[in-house]
Amino acid sequence: MLSLIKLPRVFTINQVPKVFHEDSIISGYRHPRSSATDCILSLFQLTNETLNIWTHFLPTWYFSWKLLTVVLTRDVWSDSFTWPLLVFLMSCCVYPLASSCAHTFSTMSTRARHICFFFDYGALSLYSLGSAITYSAYVIPDKWVNSSFHQYYIPIAVVNTVICTALACYSRLGLPYIQYNHDIIKRFSECKSPKFGKFLRILAFALPYLFDNIPLFYRLFLCVGEGCTDNDTNPLHHTHIALAFLTAFLFATHLPERLAPGSFDYIGHSHQLFHVFGIIGTHFQMEAIEQDMVTRRPWLLMYSLPITFTNTLGAALLSVTLSLGIIFLFSLPLLWSATRGEHTEKKTQSHPIAKGCQYH
Repeated sequence: MLSLIKLPRVFTINQVPKVFHEDSIISGYRHPRSSATDCILSLFQLTNETLNIWTHFLPTWYFSWKLLTVVLTRDVWSDSFTWPLLVFLMSCCVYPLASSCAHTFSTMSTRARHICFFFDYGALSLYSLGSAITYSAYVIPDKWVNSSFHQYYIPIAVVNTVICTALACYSRLGLPYIQYNHDIIKRFSECKSPKFGKFLRILAFALPYLFDNIPLFYRLFLCVGEGCTDNDTNPLHHTHIALAFLTAFLFATHLPERLAPGSFDYIGHSHQLFHVFGIIGTHFQMEAIEQDMVTRRPWLLMYSLPITFTNTLGAALLSVTLSLGIIFLFSLPLLWSATRGEHTEKKTQSHPIAKGCQYH
């Protein structure tokens, strides 16, 4: 069937606007004004985004299956102890789905690209909160249970998700209406220095990750004596942490394609590896959380903070609402100009070469 369908063309780096450029990726680019149909068809041809999409789209269904299993096999409606796990698994479904959609439809236009990745950043911030909620409920070491840090841990994590989403969105274009407007004329100053935008993006996601993992880092690396929760789950936590730092390394360094530009355009570049190892790390994180949940349940129910709607689903809903508000604020100038700019952007349909700023 696909052999009867004309697949979209692919282009080299010199044939697409700079905003679509990826570091050390020379070929395999899709048309910068692709239709939604073209974007979907590109899933079935080899471009430099194909594996980026599939490496997150397929795991979405795996985590959805895990979520459905928990809902069907546990008494989630009356057992509040399962609610943190539900929030975490929902975030594990949302972030790869948002990522795969962003990579799929980001070539519909320059504006669409920015908005797609705004949603991607919001989904990642939700995942960081899902991790924090489960760490507060199941992972925090015995010594810290009911401490002041434990009591303020979730509220601070919610604030971090807001900061994460805002800073990540800011890293693309700057402040809406101040550093970019409906014509995108007054551009973000980092337009000529994309490394600064990349640094801001790394910072945006490193800060909530490091904060969320304070209880786990203390439990695994610093705690001595009684109350350190030294159990059989710790090797799973060690594996997850190692994979998390590996994914951060890949994202920051653009290896291996930086060593041989053009050699890894379609298969094996850093963003694909970042997706793969990130998903594997999330799997080990999920396994560790579930094991801690089962192993420590009797003790935590007796001594830990009560698990309520407010510190689980309520916190997640608040975070989603705030992140969507931030995404709307950053997207508004782009959405408002979509109709006005349509005639100018269509000029690139036949001549994809265009000037623009690079954002990864």
